[in-house]
Amino acid sequence: MKNNNNVIELRDIHKVYKMGGEDVHALQGVSLNIKRGEFVAIMGPSGSGKTTLMNIIGLLDKPSSGDYNLDGKNVNRISKSEQAEIRNQEIGFVFQAFNLLPRTNVIDNVLLPTIYGENGDSRERALGLIEKLGLSDVAHHKSNQLSGGQIQRVAIARALIMEPSITIADEPTGNLDSVTSTEIMEVFREINGEGATVVLITHERELAAWADRTVKLLDGRIMEG
Repeated sequence: MKNNNNVIELRDIHKVYKMGGEDVHALQGVSLNIKRGEFVAIMGPSGSGKTTLMNIIGLLDKPSSGDYNLDGKNVNRISKSEQAEIRNQEIGFVFQAFNLLPRTNVIDNVLLPTIYGENGDSRERALGLIEKLGLSDVAHHKSNQLSGGQIQRVAIARALIMEPSITIADEPTGNLDSVTSTEIMEVFREINGEGATVVLITHERELAAWADRTVKLLDGRIMEG
């Protein structure tokens, strides 16, 4: 393990998009450290830059300028294929829209990331995650036969199948009722308690309260946290 306790280090990150011939500054000089094993909520209204920041942290996008060190490596300076490998091995995503294959059963949905990179006995691990998340009874059901809460648990299991060091959750309870939302957030707290770094993207104070620290964005700048 590296001496540096920060798994994520962003330094003076700017992101500029071209829209209609004009520059849109989505992020303006963002600097942020996230420690290994920390649970951080990134919070802000629509248009604040939180989705852009999530995409950069998750290696889905590159900053226009600035440095991003992930576990001590400057990932701005590596190839797209190297970024894709790190993303597959080290980062698990849980999206509000779930993004499951609707006519595919729970087990195969969970196993989907292993197509791009094996992780030991993937099927055994998938079955273990399915059991842990209370999905054993529906393991052979197609995802379009599941409730919203079950679908989100499948998405979490899929995010964890490669044993990532970082789990990024983008509005993970946006489509769920309050009881199910609480159950899902308890799962993230458990994941974090087992040592994973959790980055939660949300605009809801109630969700951000589950985190150890809240980073507030406005107009592409960090205002707090």
